Amino acid sequence: MKILVTGTEGYLGSLLPPLLIERGHEVIGVDTGFYKVGWLYNGTQITAKTLNKDIRHITLEDLQGVDAIVHMAELSNDPTGQLAPHITYEINHNGSVRLAKLAKEAGVRRFVYMSSCSVYGVATEGDVTEESPVNPQTAYAECKTLVERDVKPLADDDFSPTFMRNATAFGASPRMRFDIVLNNLAGLAWTTKEIKMISDGTPWRPLVHALDICKAIVCTLEAPRDIVHNQIFNVGDTSNNYRVKEIAEIIAGIFPGCKLSFGDQGADNRSYRVSFEKINTILPGFKCDWNAQRGGQQLYDLFSQIDMTEEVFLHRGFTRLKQLEYLIRTQQIDKDFFWSK
Repeated sequence: MKILVTGTEGYLGSLLPPLLIERGHEVIGVDTGFYKVGWLYNGTQITAKTLNKDIRHITLEDLQGVDAIVHMAELSNDPTGQLAPHITYEINHNGSVRLAKLAKEAGVRRFVYMSSCSVYGVATEGDVTEESPVNPQTAYAECKTLVERDVKPLADDDFSPTFMRNATAFGASPRMRFDIVLNNLAGLAWTTKEIKMISDGTPWRPLVHALDICKAIVCTLEAPRDIVHNQIFNVGDTSNNYRVKEIAEIIAGIFPGCKLSFGDQGADNRSYRVSFEKINTILPGFKCDWNAQRGGQQLYDLFSQIDMTEEVFLHRGFTRLKQLEYLIRTQQIDKDFFWSK
């Protein structure tokens, strides 16, 4: 299968192509290169040939002969979405829907879209499922719901989209991110030996390791079409729903000498527990291999191996908002987030 992966120079995008290539697929990549500077360690033996291009500039010619697209190249996470909400909608909503329509026109048969469990926002009535109402709290999450809404009607006998609502990712990646909760806590524990929570840590968050997300994508691409056609899957495992304070306690327990403290209830009201029964029941070959304990130990071992410093941990290349603010401040990207001439 010839697979185009968008975002191949990102946190998940750097992990997925080697897995697909090892399974005999031909992989080509597309990435605009915003986060090229964020390289933490040499962790991939095989990389995909990547076209340096904004997804808003992808053409029909770029998609010729492609059998499947895995689309993950969007402005990621809530703080980045708030930096320039109008651009978030332009890229994450309009850009993604445009890509899906182009894919259908080009004869691409499968379209795997990276959505997010953040679409649930605030959910107090037990574990939410794919059938639960969405309640997005941010521009980032709202764009995910809009893409799902607008791409679903494109499905037909020749075009088969699948929507992957990933839990909050964690774990090591060569294109590391330290702006997601478990990775951030691990970085603090390593560099400062202290996790000082400003909130009480009571909100719920589902977690999923980056490699388990990649595994779900591989399983989706290789599954019989009728199983995944126009389906939404929450990606993770129900046992990996944690209160934020539990995540902090796990990390503090792994990193020697780490002090842990909590504050008052925070301003962030997002809290949701998610059911992952559907994906674990019907997607052939899928089962999570990682939990927070194993992922925390992976990061401790990695930081030890590379002798990670506080300077590296705080570097803009590993935090989406910092890097975008830098590119804007230095006028390397313009007001529309295109590279300056």
